[in-house]
Amino acid sequence: MRSRAGFANGQRAAGRTNDIIVAIVRALPLLLLIAGCAAYHPAPLAPVAIAQREAEARLDAARVAPLVAAIAPDAAWNGNDWDRLSLFAAMLQGNADIAAARTGIATARAARRAAGVRPGPTLTLTAEYAGKAPEASPWLFGGSIDVPIDGGGRRASRLAIADLGITAARYDFAETVWMTRMALRRALTDRLVAARRQDEAAAIVAVRQRQFDIVARRVAAGAASRAELERVRADAADGVRKGAEAAAQIVTADAGLAAALGVPATSLAGLVLVWPDFETPPPAVAMPDAAQRQAALAARADVLKAMIAYDQAEADLRGEIARQYPAINIGPGYTWERGLVKLPINFGFALPPLDGNRGAIAAATARRAEAGGRLEAVIAGAQATIDGALAGAVQARRTLAAVRSGELPAAQRLARQADSEVAAGAIDRGEWAAAQAGARLARLSELDALAGVHAADAALEEALRRPVAGPELAIRTGLKELR
Repeated sequence: MRSRAGFANGQRAAGRTNDIIVAIVRALPLLLLIAGCAAYHPAPLAPVAIAQREAEARLDAARVAPLVAAIAPDAAWNGNDWDRLSLFAAMLQGNADIAAARTGIATARAARRAAGVRPGPTLTLTAEYAGKAPEASPWLFGGSIDVPIDGGGRRASRLAIADLGITAARYDFAETVWMTRMALRRALTDRLVAARRQDEAAAIVAVRQRQFDIVARRVAAGAASRAELERVRADAADGVRKGAEAAAQIVTADAGLAAALGVPATSLAGLVLVWPDFETPPPAVAMPDAAQRQAALAARADVLKAMIAYDQAEADLRGEIARQYPAINIGPGYTWERGLVKLPINFGFALPPLDGNRGAIAAATARRAEAGGRLEAVIAGAQATIDGALAGAVQARRTLAAVRSGELPAAQRLARQADSEVAAGAIDRGEWAAAQAGARLARLSELDALAGVHAADAALEEALRRPVAGPELAIRTGLKELR
């Protein structure tokens, strides 16, 4: 009778346990719902649609104007003449590289949130059946939860690396904005210089053609040699070549402008580009003081990336030092063993390597020292770049001043003298055309020197990571607000 009663009790206990397990299984969907499981939503991209959207992009003054007012409240823009400030605002809105860098910050922030989540426990369910068990029930049911202890140096190292990821993404965004702005500035400079060169080349071709016609008549009359006519022909062909080069430079510059603005080059037709003081750059270069040099170093991408690399090495070393200590897991459990309830608890220790992780620590220490040396080298190189850019800007201004004080006024003076002499009949039209072409060629030399000044200023701005002149100095909003 006792055997039958014990068997009945075991059956009832097993039934109750089975009911508990069934209830847990049925409750799992509800628990998952409460936990807020995310659902997958596909988001396919169509390259053809993206290309079509890019091809249809246009500069919209109504859309750019609010951003101009936001970043430069003291600036006034009429919405028609596109200067460096309004082009910069349009670039922030339309450039795809800037948009991608902006999303990179959001990705790094999401990764930081994920890194801050503590690892979840591991749930283990067990069941066992013992044949011919002497106990009241042949069944064993149990469960355990393995909870890792997430703390100390391991967690701090992981979070530090995630924070560095956000900082690196911000640096990448700032560098993308700056390099795109530099590409925009250089393209605008090339566009304005090439347009002036094209005008001068057209004027040279016109006067050379008049000179050629005059010399050709003189050759026909026997008053000039065929060699003189060929020389004039070569000079005229040189003017045509200069005009073709200027036209090609305009096409290239327009492509650069369009790429920086995120619009097709065809949409730039009829765009009014203005740079009021383009031909009158500041006569002297403002030498940066110590504070400006430090600010420039703190904004350079190469310096910032070297700093990130050093901080990364520091975080890695911290993590390796933390790994010389055991990692601890706590595992509380529940067991129903043939009518007997047990509450076990386990402590797990993930032991370090046999050398106490000293080898990995030494390697991480060496990597940190290497990163520190690279940072020092990058800073020294950046300082040399700033000094070189300053010297280049000074020399470019000397070259421009020499052209404007020597070659250009002399050629213009001869051209004016030729106007007077041809009016008085002292020289013929051929000599007059040669003097006029000489003045135009001197103007081309001035444009070359002017382009050199703007190229040197662009190099200086790139070294200092700030504009040196122009409407962009009115910007009051930092890149942090633009993200």
